[in-house]
Amino acid sequence: MFVWNKGDLNLEQEAAVLENNSVFLVACPGSGKTRTLTYKIAYELSRLQSDKQFVIAITYTHRAADEIHERVENLGMDTSQLWIGTIHSFCLEWILKPYRIYHNDLKRGFRVIDLHERENILTELCKPYRRISHWDCDFYFSDKGYVLSCQQNWKHEHLHLILEKYFNTLLDNRQIDFELILYFAHQLIASHPSISTLLSRLFSFIMIDEYQDTKQIQYSIIASILKAGQDTTKAFIVGDPNQAIYHSLGGYPIAAADFQIMAGIELRELALSKNYRSSERIVRYFGNYNIHDTLIESASDEKEYSSLISFNTTVTKSELEDELTKLIRFNIEELGIAPHEICVLAPQWIYLASMTRKLAARMPEYQFDGPGIVPFARDIDNFWYKLARIVLTEPSPRMYVRRLRWAGEVLKDMEVAGVNIVKFNRKLLLRECNSIAINETDGLIYLKAFFESLFNRLDIDFRLFTMLREHYLAFFESSQARIDRLKREDAEFIGDIDTFRKVFQNRTGITISTIHGVKGAEYDSVIAYALLEEMVPHFNDPNGQDNAKRLLYVISSRARKNLHLISERGRYQRSGAEYQSTLVLDECDFNYDIDFIQE
Repeated sequence: MFVWNKGDLNLEQEAAVLENNSVFLVACPGSGKTRTLTYKIAYELSRLQSDKQFVIAITYTHRAADEIHERVENLGMDTSQLWIGTIHSFCLEWILKPYRIYHNDLKRGFRVIDLHERENILTELCKPYRRISHWDCDFYFSDKGYVLSCQQNWKHEHLHLILEKYFNTLLDNRQIDFELILYFAHQLIASHPSISTLLSRLFSFIMIDEYQDTKQIQYSIIASILKAGQDTTKAFIVGDPNQAIYHSLGGYPIAAADFQIMAGIELRELALSKNYRSSERIVRYFGNYNIHDTLIESASDEKEYSSLISFNTTVTKSELEDELTKLIRFNIEELGIAPHEICVLAPQWIYLASMTRKLAARMPEYQFDGPGIVPFARDIDNFWYKLARIVLTEPSPRMYVRRLRWAGEVLKDMEVAGVNIVKFNRKLLLRECNSIAINETDGLIYLKAFFESLFNRLDIDFRLFTMLREHYLAFFESSQARIDRLKREDAEFIGDIDTFRKVFQNRTGITISTIHGVKGAEYDSVIAYALLEEMVPHFNDPNGQDNAKRLLYVISSRARKNLHLISERGRYQRSGAEYQSTLVLDECDFNYDIDFIQE
């Protein structure tokens, strides 16, 4: 039985871990949600009664899955009966791949296309229609069918025609996109209840992290398995409804009572209310945007820190670079904040790419890390992306366990593709990768040369295998398109090998990110700009004011010590009207700090 030391968990966390029944856990920011989830996974792994049972953990991102997996391993647990990953990976691994023969659209095989391929197909299909682009074609599935994300109703008739052709194009080419993964998984489970029954016998626990970003069709898939388990398969659902910022993609925070009915299980509602991250002043500030009225209590070691919280509505767009430079230097040089503990945020990458270059030029003594500016196709289900993770990380004791797990995924995919892997194992694959040296500075050329060298060493012609060949073409075509786009946005060094390697390194410099990209992270000081109505919230958002509160809640709750918010002037809409400050931010009654930087 997994046990922990006194003081490892607080009383709320321990109650959630030890609860034998299914749990619906609302966790405020900085409350140790990931720690609680990690200990719960370890505890339930230690209680498994059969070597044929699994604990399933569904995370919102692959990065979160890697982090939790490693934390469980660091607790000394055997993770061979743990499956952890995103809902898309779950549906591929446990539903589509093993049961595709029961679906007419999948039984001949399929390949998952990446976002670049999807964009290319939709761009071509949009050409006959004026004022409609692939951006308008975003959709998500419910269990009733697809839902258009575009709020401009006059476009809907044409969008339905475009998407009909899009789905037919994918079907003709035996392709599916990320949304179809969920749709087909739901169809299989709905039409073949025995799938849910079989999975419920395998799964002792299903855990859902960040439930507030889960879609209705995803809830339905998981609920079907839980219902088939007749309360023998337990659920552990954790998240924060105040951080539900993916409404436009179909995500929403389901009520515990609604999920209980959907899954046919008893849920115990619990909460984590102590914030161990932020000062009391920061907690008090982001409490202004608390829509669901969750209890939040500051319990940080820095609780009494005299946080600076500023809101600037006078700086102009032309002065923004100077203002950001001053704030960064002030936090580092006057407040003693380490560079890697500073984050600069904006609503979209279009506002960050050129600014990152300007700030780097102004402050060459500091490094800037943009985790969202990934220079190659970050498609976790692409074979070559999985291999690139190994190629682009340095061998080290700290990375060994992670790289060994990645090597296992690569070998598994090779076997699925039809490669005879009987002569290979994970350590051999890592050893071969570690022994290759390529003298090349261009990132894509480097990867091509590395892949060729590795498969020559393995005595495999990967082009003979359809899946590997198709994934190869998709990876490099998408990567080149991504680099070209980022270069157009002034990210001039985006294609070099050093930039490629930074993707999988721990951040060492000032982080540059979007609001959505920073979820789950925390920093001593957060600086956010372009906080303007029509941007925060987005002009296309039908629930604009509530979602603006959620976005500001996420921004503010990332900060441990200091928070600087900017609604700059001098940005103009196509109509010529000037963007105004985000309304809910402008209306927030708070005693902000002013004139704290001495000229």
